[in-house]
Amino acid sequence: MAYDERLRARLRALCGELHDDDGVDPRKFFRSNRKRDQAGRKSKQLCRQVQKTLDQIFSGEMRDELLAALRIVSVSSSDDASALVVTVVADLPPDRFDRARIEVRLASMAGRLRSEVAGAITRKRTPLLVFDLLGPQGELPASGEAGAGEGVVR
Repeated sequence: MAYDERLRARLRALCGELHDDDGVDPRKFFRSNRKRDQAGRKSKQLCRQVQKTLDQIFSGEMRDELLAALRIVSVSSSDDASALVVTVVADLPPDRFDRARIEVRLASMAGRLRSEVAGAITRKRTPLLVFDLLGPQGELPASGEAGAGEGVVR
């Protein structure tokens, strides 16, 4: 009989009932999920920094009238924060709202926006920015309307 089996037999004799935590190291059983929580906290912190930076750029530094009318609704990250989904809404009247033109201009400015984000955050790699454009009243695009510009605007 192996040492481990003898130890288990002795432990079974000492307890009236067996539970899931019997024989488990308490340091492992009561360990918190702190590292996982910390990764989520850092991801949220990155999203807030990117949202603040992009909001400043769209509100004051854009010379393009069409892009200056965009407002950041939210920024969310993927699992590894290599790509950020930026949801924007156009503060334009419905008659002036042209989804295709806005998506093309966002795609052309994506490099500049990403470099501005790189200057504002402290990371080894700057995340890819993926834009979701909402309509003037916050409505989602129709299923056939999404996407101009190589994965940058969807």
